[in-house]
Amino acid sequence: MKLRLLGLALAVAACSAAAQPFKRPDGGFKPQPQQMSQEERQRLREDMRDAYRSRPPRGERQREMSPEQRDKLRRDIQDANRELRR
Repeated sequence: MKLRLLGLALAVAACSAAAQPFKRPDGGFKPQPQQMSQEERQRLREDMRDAYRSRPPRGERQREMSPEQRDKLRRDIQDANRELRR
C-alpha cells in the first residue's frame, strides 16, 4: 500500500514539473509563439515566391559550365580527395 502511494506521489510530482513553462539559463521564460496575421502570411508567401523567381532553375545553373571547366573542377576535386586521404 505504501509503495503504491509513493508511486502515485512521484507520478504527480513528475507531471507537475513537466507542466512548468520552460525557463532559459539566463532566468527568462521562453516567449509564447505569436500568431501571424493573414497579411503577414501573405507577405511571407510573396517574399518566398520572389526569392525563388529571382534565381535560375537548377538545370540552367549546371549548363552554364563549359566542358573544360567541368574537367578542371573534376580534377581539382580528385586532387583534394587524394590529399585528404593522406
